[in-house]
Amino acid sequence: MTFLYPSFLWALAALSIPVIIHLFNFRRTTRVYFSNNRFLKQVKEVTSAKRRLKHYLILFSRLLFLLFLVLAFAQPVIPAKEQLGAERSIVFYIDNSQSMSAQIADKTRGLEAALRFAQNIVGLFPADTRYKIVTNDFAPFSNSYKAKPEALDILAQIRLSPVSRSVQEIRDRLRQDSRSSTDVFWISDLQKSTAGTIPSSWDSTMRWHLVPILYQKTENVFVDTAYLQNPFAARGEKNVLNVKMRNDGSAPAEQLNLKFSINGIQAGTALVDIPAKGSAETTFDLTTGLGGLNKGVVSFNDFPVSFDNEFFLALNFVDKVNVLEVKDVKTSTPVEKVFGNTQIFNFKSYSVGNFNYSLLNQAELVVVNGLNRIDQSLNLSLQNYLSQGGAILLIPGDAPEISSYQQFTRIGSLAFSPANKELAELNRPDFENPFFENVFEERTLSLAMPRAVKFMEWGGDRSAILRFKDDRPFLTRLDRNGKLYLLASPLEHAYTDFYNHALFVPVMYRIAASGKKTESKLYSTLAENSIRIRFDSALNDEPIKLVGEAEVLPSQRKVNNDVILEIPKFSINQGFYNVVASKDTLNLIAFNLDKAESLLDQYNANEMKNQMGNGSNISIFEAESTEAFTEQIKARYLGKALWKYAIIVSLVFLLAEVLLIRFLK
Repeated sequence: MTFLYPSFLWALAALSIPVIIHLFNFRRTTRVYFSNNRFLKQVKEVTSAKRRLKHYLILFSRLLFLLFLVLAFAQPVIPAKEQLGAERSIVFYIDNSQSMSAQIADKTRGLEAALRFAQNIVGLFPADTRYKIVTNDFAPFSNSYKAKPEALDILAQIRLSPVSRSVQEIRDRLRQDSRSSTDVFWISDLQKSTAGTIPSSWDSTMRWHLVPILYQKTENVFVDTAYLQNPFAARGEKNVLNVKMRNDGSAPAEQLNLKFSINGIQAGTALVDIPAKGSAETTFDLTTGLGGLNKGVVSFNDFPVSFDNEFFLALNFVDKVNVLEVKDVKTSTPVEKVFGNTQIFNFKSYSVGNFNYSLLNQAELVVVNGLNRIDQSLNLSLQNYLSQGGAILLIPGDAPEISSYQQFTRIGSLAFSPANKELAELNRPDFENPFFENVFEERTLSLAMPRAVKFMEWGGDRSAILRFKDDRPFLTRLDRNGKLYLLASPLEHAYTDFYNHALFVPVMYRIAASGKKTESKLYSTLAENSIRIRFDSALNDEPIKLVGEAEVLPSQRKVNNDVILEIPKFSINQGFYNVVASKDTLNLIAFNLDKAESLLDQYNANEMKNQMGNGSNISIFEAESTEAFTEQIKARYLGKALWKYAIIVSLVFLLAEVLLIRFLK
């Protein structure tokens, strides 16, 4: 124990005053006359003994009253376990992701508890302490240290954010421009699904304090994914929306009522039973007559976790896809069969001798199928079509002229092996390739694959869509302003069975979809860094804006006929945004939260500390209430002040003195 003001201890000399008073009786002696003093001696002895006991007790009470009163002014404290650095700087990381809306033990939201913890720290430390506050938004206010009033004002304005951050991202951000010997308070729910790879080495010049926000046991249901049964949302055509639900809880979710609305009007309902730690799928019919840009919302009631109870879908219904085939034969081809669905495609097929080049301007996909020679005029027309952002699928003939193919593809190493007739099995697709998004219901390694002859070769291609097991490309996409797809073999029985395989239809549909001028996804997540928008060259000089709850002008760059928009995470929320250039609405985008945010499994503090390397500069604050947390902060940094207890004890002895004088006879 130490004293903040030890000079007050000189006042202990005042303890001699009661002693002097009790040693010398200053009261004047009064003489009493008795007519008979036979019993006087006995009475005097008894009265003196009781008086001495009473005086000693009063003396003892006065001495202790003065002792504890002097100690209270000297302010005794139990010394703090730790001290702030010389610069008195504190950094807060406050996790304000959507998962922090879950409830903790006292029925308050995790974010509210985190802010109270931070506000208590600011309130306890001296006025000259400086604070830096970092949230998931990486907002501009986190770039500098703030004084106490400004820090409290920032804490009062923090709200839930749609942005999730990994531990690596947060650590790197906290280390930027931090002062030496900084204390960092990491206030978070320590969510496993968004933590990513946790670094095992942490800056030893900084002291890291983990403040875990622990939830009650929660059950959570959310939309895992949604996709159209037919990837083409054609204007006026019937379609089916598939919705996959996931249950992260330990108990089954029975008879969960899903509602599906389009443009604010309910379009369907469904009851779903979802097993514990499992998933279930349901469908909603999209009726005919829909066209243009439509806002679809899948909603349900799930408490107490409700931030992910809505899922947003951009149902952009467009006209049919115009597909044009240029071939060398008059018979029907597999291409005609796959694009023969008149509800989705406007398909026309021409032999190369009867082909009108002006039709290219109306096509969204051109299939050059089985030509052995691409003459100069056709080459120039196709190159011009590519330069305007078109899409071409090149399928070789069985006896191609190498020079014309090299000139058209601009691949000098392109070669053919006409003598090779050996069929080789293709490798399974890369399920992470965006080309195959929502193509496979189950990502199984035992998928039976088609076979093909390695007829056309163009060297290594790591970005190939499909490849042989020796990594040679079978189907690849080249960027030539537009999109040029190359197939390694003719679509004939002697060269491949790909056109009879179940994979053929979705691959061809995906190629056709890439040629749409208004191609768009059903939804994007806020975990993505950028999105790609097809852009009309007529609007070449117009910047693109996202208009939703607020108007946002994101960073953007033009690549051929596409515009890549960087998602400004700190200003975009889940919901709908119109893509606007000048006064024209080009598209509709639906943003949803990263589904990892809905998985609420947490690290406990000790697990997190071990993942971080268990260094001596990493400590844990475990407190179930604000009061308990405040006491931990005081004990660790400010010490435990005892002056209040000293005053209470001194008053107790003062009261004891009064009672002794009043009641002890």
